[in-house]
Amino acid sequence: MYTKFFNLSAKPFELLPNPKFLYLSKGHRKALSYLQYGIQERAGFTLLTGEVGSGKTTLVRDIINKISADITLSMIFNTRVDGYQLIAMINEDFGLTTEGKDKVQLITELNDFLLEECSSNRQPIIIIDEAQNLSTEALEEIRLLSNLENDNFKMMQIILVGQPELKQIIAQPSLRQLRQRISISCHLNPLNRKESEEYIYHRLGTVGNRDCVKFHDGVFDAIFKFSGGVPRLINLICDFLLLSAFVEETHEIDKPLVDEALKELSFEEPDLPSPTFEHEETVSQAVQGSPPLDDRLARIEKKYAKLNADRSEKEAILERLSSQGSILEYLINQQQNQFGQLDDQLKKISAQIDRLRQTLLVDGKRGGDKETPGVKVRKI
Repeated sequence: MYTKFFNLSAKPFELLPNPKFLYLSKGHRKALSYLQYGIQERAGFTLLTGEVGSGKTTLVRDIINKISADITLSMIFNTRVDGYQLIAMINEDFGLTTEGKDKVQLITELNDFLLEECSSNRQPIIIIDEAQNLSTEALEEIRLLSNLENDNFKMMQIILVGQPELKQIIAQPSLRQLRQRISISCHLNPLNRKESEEYIYHRLGTVGNRDCVKFHDGVFDAIFKFSGGVPRLINLICDFLLLSAFVEETHEIDKPLVDEALKELSFEEPDLPSPTFEHEETVSQAVQGSPPLDDRLARIEKKYAKLNADRSEKEAILERLSSQGSILEYLINQQQNQFGQLDDQLKKISAQIDRLRQTLLVDGKRGGDKETPGVKVRKI
């Protein structure tokens, strides 16, 4: 409902990884270039890591939206699987049947499919999101899949996307062969203070009104301090702020409004330390001493969902009141119109009565000046 109040075409701070809202900070631009280079050069293994909510999935979806027609894509999101299930999911994504087949059959059919794709000048790519959840067994299966190659190039590319701990997992001695096959690796850092402010304006501008609200001094500092430059946390805060401003019927976001929103969104933990606004500041510096970021995000999102539900209920009440007000206004206008019509009718009737009175008076005067036939009037 607040989109209409702020003259926006859509909600600017949705939590969904929508590439329409992709903001290319210095780090995001670098990561995007690495991914595009890896695809263009058929680099084999590419590794993309970043903190929870840093925009990895949004970046990947932007890549997917822009891939050429000669690319065949398999996108894996469910990574809590074993090696066999992972290969089966990849085959299914490529349109191969998997029912009743063992792992050897699955790999054989996948190899045949890749050969056919390459002979048709098509480029198969496997993107695995949330790869930090893969078991060591599944990661080893991924490494073995990379053995499917011809004399000149890899028959498929594999892009692993995950949280920073994915690097620690791959660093295990048992996975050194996988680690050695990674041609391109990049890490997505949180936004710095300046980028966080630009990110907020970018999201508002994407839905049509960059200046729909006025941010008072200290607001962006408070948002950055709380979020640590993590885009998903920025979205949580800003969506709540717009909703709060809508309820208050204001187009200005001041420090007290932000403090109130952050108090509602936060949970019972020690106060976060104030960060310095260096360009390379990371989220670990911004929230040092706080709970792990994924736990922190999960707990904040849980509370946000409850608060948002409460606000949505208030919003619904306001909408009902607004509708009822519109109905009352309509009825009042109808009554006023009816009263106006009655008033016009009364004026017409009053005018008719006045004309009748005038006619009767004139006729009475004329009748008084004449003698009635057969009657003699005696003058005194």
